Amino acid sequence: MGKVLVLNQDYSALSVCTVPKAFLLVYMNKAEMLAESPRHYLRTVNDQFPMPVVIRLNRYIHIPYRGVVMTRQNLFKRDSNRCQYCGTHDNLTLDHVIPKSRGGKTTWDNLATACKRCNSRKGDHTPEEVGMPLRQRPFRPSFLMFIRDFSGLADAEWLPYLGVKERSY
Repeated sequence: MGKVLVLNQDYSALSVCTVPKAFLLVYMNKAEMLAESPRHYLRTVNDQFPMPVVIRLNRYIHIPYRGVVMTRQNLFKRDSNRCQYCGTHDNLTLDHVIPKSRGGKTTWDNLATACKRCNSRKGDHTPEEVGMPLRQRPFRPSFLMFIRDFSGLADAEWLPYLGVKERSY
């Protein structure tokens, strides 16, 4: 079964849940279905129901802060599984842009995906010191940005609700 985008009452992205959970929320009138699958249905012995793709909660859920957990895999996803120095997909590791020995922190803004070769070549220096410019500056992704661009979960029907007009491949 697929995943369903859950929107808060104000249409902001809240989470992703399973189809059975989403169907239950709609069936119990705790959410409304905003988009359904054009190809799939939920079937019972006597009935057929549309499969939810996007639902919106009927009551606003206050969540103080929705951040993306900084993990090795999430950092790789943010950087498209590419070395931020040479662009390869092979032998990836994490690099502190400002080395820890120079006070660099282990944060979204100071970690970049690097292949072992580039990480070793850069060593205990900054990218500028060794003439290895980053393809993209490290950044902390927002929850919405992570779902939309990096999670690999975004269904085409979700895009209008995630601030994307149309995705071109």
